Amino acid sequence: MVHDLLRPVLGRIRLACVLSALGALAGLAPFAGLVELADALLATPIDRGRAATVVVLIVLGLLLRAGFMSAALTITHIADVHLQAVLRRRMITNLGRVPLGWFSRNSSGRLRKTAMSDVDALHQLVAHHAVETTAAIVTPLGALAYLVILDWRLAVLAVATIPLYVAAYAWMERGSNDVLRKLDDSNARLSSAVVEFISGIAVVKTFGRAGKAHAAYRQAASEYTDFFAAWVQPMSRIEALAGLLVSAPVVGLVTAAGGVWFVGAGWVSPGEALAGVLLACVIPVAIEPLGFGALTRRSAGAAAARIRELLDEPPLTAPAVPRSPDGHRVDYDDVRFAYEGGQDVLHGVSFTCEPGTVTALVGPSGSGKSTLATLLPRFHDVTGGSIRIGGVDVRHVDPASLYRHVGFVLQDVQLVRGSIRDNVALGRPDATDTEIQDACRAAQIHTRITALPGGYDAVAGQDVQLSGGEAQRISIARALLADTPILVLDEATAFADAESEAAIQDALSRLAIGRTVLVIAHRLTTITDADRIVVLDHGRVTETGTHTELLAAQGHYARMWSSMTTGSYA
Repeated sequence: MVHDLLRPVLGRIRLACVLSALGALAGLAPFAGLVELADALLATPIDRGRAATVVVLIVLGLLLRAGFMSAALTITHIADVHLQAVLRRRMITNLGRVPLGWFSRNSSGRLRKTAMSDVDALHQLVAHHAVETTAAIVTPLGALAYLVILDWRLAVLAVATIPLYVAAYAWMERGSNDVLRKLDDSNARLSSAVVEFISGIAVVKTFGRAGKAHAAYRQAASEYTDFFAAWVQPMSRIEALAGLLVSAPVVGLVTAAGGVWFVGAGWVSPGEALAGVLLACVIPVAIEPLGFGALTRRSAGAAAARIRELLDEPPLTAPAVPRSPDGHRVDYDDVRFAYEGGQDVLHGVSFTCEPGTVTALVGPSGSGKSTLATLLPRFHDVTGGSIRIGGVDVRHVDPASLYRHVGFVLQDVQLVRGSIRDNVALGRPDATDTEIQDACRAAQIHTRITALPGGYDAVAGQDVQLSGGEAQRISIARALLADTPILVLDEATAFADAESEAAIQDALSRLAIGRTVLVIAHRLTTITDADRIVVLDHGRVTETGTHTELLAAQGHYARMWSSMTTGSYA
């Protein structure tokens, strides 16, 4: 999986590994030179010419090592930047194709972790791991090969403590993949809790529920801390012992003692014994990155799995032969729907929205109103029946064309991190300033925008914090400018105060003129003038008619109206 994600930069990584290997071998030249230098200095008389040549070769080896390693790391860091750009572009491209309902099922915290943290987690793997691992393998192998040439006993002595180090790490690695997966899941829950708490802090503080809202974050943080501590604490003592076994002082002491023995036995020269000590100290230092590399690979593997899951999210299906709607009539024909893996939440819903009319969906919470409305712009696709625009099933309309026919103003308004002008012109980037301002006047928000220090250039969320009602009117201006003939309104006044609600209702009245409008509302007073009211209960249509007709029928709607007017309806 990781290999597949790295495919765009594999060639660069392989080149960097070759340079790293050359650098590692060049870095061994000074140690070989020390043997020659010792022999030259211990000769009688001292061979000054030979000593000078060896010193030059030692310096040259160091310079070559620095040059090769610098070139290798430069290549991998450039590759890392390129890969991050490629992956994020692919994510953005795929997220632009998935059904809009996907975003309601996936928290912004988890999505942010994948798009930012998980892509960043590949940095160590791409920019450092391959180069450092190559050097960590080539250096000890080259050193051991040189020691074998000098005397095989020096090679054995140099790796005497490594089996103990490997055994300690093997014990620590038991079940680590499962632990890291759970740790990543816990971290994702913590990230999601932080985002959700910060996003809603203004609302919960207003209603004095900050303590309760904070509890979810505290619980997620405690779970992460407890899990991490329970895993790390037993490992830290063993890791300290393992590190001691391959530390330079311990390895140096072992090889120095052995070297004295070997020199005394006449097996090696003092210069060779010195080389054995120095190279033995290099071997564990070179091998140490392999331990960190294993952790890097596992972390990158977990991150790659989440990235791959996001990249593999199936896009909204596009028709092989797109058709264009003939008119703006909307037909719900025996519509059934179930969320993935769940039971049906809509059961054979049928009704028609005539062009130029307002159709309202009402019913208790959980009756399927919002689900039914979002099926029209294909937030999800129906699992049975069909929804048609101008006689054409919405699944047979190209998605880009569909959104030129269907606009929506939802209760949960999302403004992009950009200027007010860009937010209004989101559906029509080529709109003129005059057209943008006219849409904002119609949406009752122009005066508020011009009062801002930056006016239409003020950046939402940075230069200005808009209230829920103001953001709602921005979204209405956006819909007015997009000028779609069909409009879905979902609880458009849900978060507005009384003053904003009046302005929003006035803006919505202008927005609805001449359009086919489907509106969802809990407050029945907002839809008494609707041309048709569809009453839903448990995913089924129980009544249809005008406000007057439904009151006269003394059915479900009449009971809802009576409950609302007496204050008991919610």
